[in-house]
Formats: sequence, C-alpha cells, structure tokens
Amino acid sequence: MDTRSEVRDFLRTRRERVTPQQVGLPDFGGVRRVKGLRREELALIAGMSVDYYIRLERGNLTGVSESVLESLSRALRLDDAEHAHLFDLARVQNASATTRRKPPTSKVRPTVQRMLDGMTMPAWVRNGRSDFLAGNALARALYSPLFLDRAGTPNTARFAFLDPRGQEFWRDWDVVASDMVAVLRAEAARQPYDKGLTDLIGELSTRSEEFRQRWAAHGVMRHLNGEKRVHHPEVGDIDLTYETMELTTDTGLTLIAYGTEPGSPSEERLQLLANLVATTAAAVPEPEDA
Repeated sequence: MDTRSEVRDFLRTRRERVTPQQVGLPDFGGVRRVKGLRREELALIAGMSVDYYIRLERGNLTGVSESVLESLSRALRLDDAEHAHLFDLARVQNASATTRRKPPTSKVRPTVQRMLDGMTMPAWVRNGRSDFLAGNALARALYSPLFLDRAGTPNTARFAFLDPRGQEFWRDWDVVASDMVAVLRAEAARQPYDKGLTDLIGELSTRSEEFRQRWAAHGVMRHLNGEKRVHHPEVGDIDLTYETMELTTDTGLTLIAYGTEPGSPSEERLQLLANLVATTAAAVPEPEDA
C-alpha cells in the first residue's frame, strides 16, 4: 500500500465531506469553488498553520504527534473507525522494522474449533481479509454458496464481488459490498505488509468495477455488530443479527456469531436449516459401518 497517497486521499475526502455550517463557519453566500472546507479553514479549526496542514494532506505524517492527530480528527469530524484509521496510517509511516505489527495468524487452533462446534448458533472465524478459516456445521450450511467454488480458501469479499451468487445470497448486497470494502481498507492500514491482503485487493480492483468505485470513496469501518439479510438456497430468506469477538490470542482473527429474533420466521428457517444439517450428519455412516 502506498501510504502517502492513502493519507492524501483520505484527508482530502474527509475534508470535502465537512461543510462550513457543520463547524460553525459563517456563510457569506455565493458559490463555493471547493467541496466541503478549504484547507485554510480546516487548518484554522484544527489549530495548526495552513502550511503544516498542507504538508499533512500531501501525505506526510512523519513525526506527527498524537495531539495533532486528535485535533485533526476532531476538525474532520471522524467517527471511531476513521479515527483509528488515521492513527494506523500515522503508525505505519513512523514505524521502524522493529515496531511493525505482528503478522496476522492464518490457522485456527483446535480449541477454538471445539468452541465453535459447541455453539448452537452459526459461528465462524475470519481474518482481516475476509477468509472463512473455520466454522461450525451450521455456519458452513448457512454460507453453503460460498463453498461451491472449491478453489482456494473461501473468501466472502471475493464471493461478493466476483461470484454472481453473492448478489443472490445477500439481499442487502449493496450495503454488504460497501461495508466489505471499508473493512478491507481499514485492514490495509493496520497490516500494510500482508501480501495476501494486498493480492486480494489487487485482484478485486482488477476484476470488479463495483469494487473499484467503492474503493475510491476511501470509506473505513469496524466490523463489530449489525444485521445481515440473506437468501439461503434451501430455506429462503433469513434476517440475522451478528456480534463479533476478537480472538486476542490469535492476531487478526475474529469470531462472528449469528442470531435471529425469537419467534420470528427467520428463527424458524434457521432452525429448519439446523435440522437439515443434523439429518445430513445422521445419514453419514460411521467409519466402522461403512
């Protein structure tokens, strides 16, 4: 990742998003020639010289202090994910070889797999580049279209943008697609030396116009909780809620668990899917009986 261009475009797009009215600047009427705030206006609000802010927006965060980043974040009205992204970009520019972050884990420990298998709800483990690394039987059944392409590790971002079944699976595909891009961009700032992530972003940028358009928006987000609306090929529409939990022992891995509203049609359909999974498992003969 070219960190300087990333910083430049991120700060520019965030500045253009903020209006003078939002920050209490007087409106003298007339047509403004720039979107959002001018550089000198943002510098004034952030409490720094115009020359210094221009240096930052040109992509140079070398030696920048935390207090300056905090002032800049407030002036740009960044949310929590954007605030963390700005600090990640600064950390990368100022990091030495000895202070680089530990690379993400690529394997799921057996104890984590046993925990997944003991959960009654769909649950799976992903890394920062959206690989489906492990899951319980119900999660694999829920995401069954993801496993139809057996080439390589299943990846939800690749499935969303490069497989036509992705748009059929996620009923809110447009939202899911934008969120996935924002999560990948945030991860790219945290792990700029992850070759697998770089290769994935390059592949999606080359092969998907939908991905390229969303990537150009420089959105970032944290994948914490929310809702997913899917269409399962066997049981139909399911509305899910999800919660994520970082596996602190395993760098870069996140466990995602899904639930449904009690008494809802979605709960009934998820239970039907669980019954199908149990029936299929019961039909498989034990090794000694085979």
